Amino acid sequence: MRPTLAALVHHSALRLRVLSGEERLDTEVRWAHTSEMSDPTPYLDGGELLLTIGLKLPVDDAEEMRAYVARLAGAGVVGLGFGIGVNHPEVTPELLAAVREVGLPLLEVPRPTPFIAISKAVSAAIAAEQYRTVTAGFAAQRELTRAALAPEGPEALLGRLATEVGGWAALFDRAGAVTAVAPGWAARRAGLLADEVRRLGDRPAPASTVCAAPGGETGDADRVELQSVGTGTRGRAVLAIGTEAPLGTSGRYAVQAAVALLTLVTERSVAYQRAESRLGGAVLRMLLSGEPDHARAVAGQLYGGLLDAPLRVLAAEGEDPERLAAFGQLVEGAAARAGESVLAAPDGEGLVLLLADGGGTQAACAKHAESAGEGLVLGLSAPTGLAHASLAYQQAREALLVARRRGRAWVEHDDVATGSLLPLLGDEAVRAFADGMLRSLREHDRSGRGDLLASLRAWLSRHGQWDAAAADLGVHRHTLRYRMRRVEEILDRSLDDPDLRMELWLALKASGLATPPGPRG
Repeated sequence: MRPTLAALVHHSALRLRVLSGEERLDTEVRWAHTSEMSDPTPYLDGGELLLTIGLKLPVDDAEEMRAYVARLAGAGVVGLGFGIGVNHPEVTPELLAAVREVGLPLLEVPRPTPFIAISKAVSAAIAAEQYRTVTAGFAAQRELTRAALAPEGPEALLGRLATEVGGWAALFDRAGAVTAVAPGWAARRAGLLADEVRRLGDRPAPASTVCAAPGGETGDADRVELQSVGTGTRGRAVLAIGTEAPLGTSGRYAVQAAVALLTLVTERSVAYQRAESRLGGAVLRMLLSGEPDHARAVAGQLYGGLLDAPLRVLAAEGEDPERLAAFGQLVEGAAARAGESVLAAPDGEGLVLLLADGGGTQAACAKHAESAGEGLVLGLSAPTGLAHASLAYQQAREALLVARRRGRAWVEHDDVATGSLLPLLGDEAVRAFADGMLRSLREHDRSGRGDLLASLRAWLSRHGQWDAAAADLGVHRHTLRYRMRRVEEILDRSLDDPDLRMELWLALKASGLATPPGPRG
């Protein structure tokens, strides 16, 4: 805050006396300027304390004084300092009446007080304020940097920024989805800015704009400043700062520091994510290939205890690649806050993640899905161990398929399990899975070396009961046992595995082959 007229009046060395405008002494003074011109306004910028001894002023002419004071007030002069004892022994009644008429503060400057002393006092106060502002700016930068390096990352930085500006702060992806906000109560206000964020995100970076967001219970609107974050032609994110009034100098420093830090964090995060994504993809391929020990060896300590505890697989798809990438960043932030590890890897046009079962990351993903709106679809597997990651992946994909068909953003495998899978079996991906699963058995049957598919469906439909299944087929149970051994040999998997039996029955259902023949007479 700049010096005020009141501060100058209370300056003991200046000995100024207030003659008019006592109610406006809290006005800030931008500068102190001396002029003896009858019209100094062409040389004024507004906000000055004008100092004069009335050398060329007709101070006894009421009309001239009214015109003079009106010119000063119109130019934005905040106060008039009149020096007595040099050209005039005192302030004339005409001048005093003119300043009182417009409410302009008038300060009487005694003869021993040189104008230069007033100018120095104003200059020193401005310099001190600038020093305080710069010092506060550096302190804010230190605090923001410390917050950016915290495990919470952007969330901690936004919390510190909100404190510095006395308002709230939010981070958006370029599609307009909120990825972080502080304090938490501002989430609703931030959520109303999606359209403004998208418009700014389409502009070349760096870009900024100012808009309004509805306020709280009073209905007042916040002043919201939007700043693009990131390098390149288009920013990677948008920062919103909501305050009741325009930002001051220290607040401006804090925002500039936050944008720079968020840009560094974002760019570093992107590079780190790409490297981790490649490693995560390799680990995931090993898990889906049934090589958990190799996957654990390659992962090393990167994923902490994630691979040693019950986990879930989350499949994610998004219409906008940037929104999907922003979701990946949100998951990482949630994992950091919860003290958990997460494995993320690309999966075609989507994303697949391994999460700790029942942890804070899983809860954060579910909560985000509720507020993300259209464009993001998530499917979550049942809890499992590392050895069954491939099955969990299939469950997550099935849940994702159900979510897409039902127009929902979030579906868990348990939701799929409680309903019928029959409506899902017409999907091309399921038919492709069925074809691949049964191809070798079909080729065997075409060669005329047995009827393995019919025997398999009869055996599965009878839940592995040899006599009942053999009776349905009209063959001896030893013949059926031989055929089931051939199925195991061709598939190179054991029918004792419930996962295999489930997959085979699903494949038969998808192929329309799951209806067994009736009993033979």
